[in-house]
Amino acid sequence: MTKVVVKDGNIDNAMRRLKVSVAKSGVPSKLKERKYYKKPGVKRREEKEEMTRNARKHARRNA
Repeated sequence: MTKVVVKDGNIDNAMRRLKVSVAKSGVPSKLKERKYYKKPGVKRREEKEEMTRNARKHARRNA
């Protein structure tokens, strides 16, 4: 559970900190991911494609 303390009655700043902490915890991406069922083969294929994209990205940066 994410908690944010409101300092000096500044609700806007607390809301901003709450949104950032929730995004860092990965809750929105988990909800998006679990919205629909993916077959295990499709999930594996997408993970493999993501790994190749990341490898190319790192290779471009380090080259």
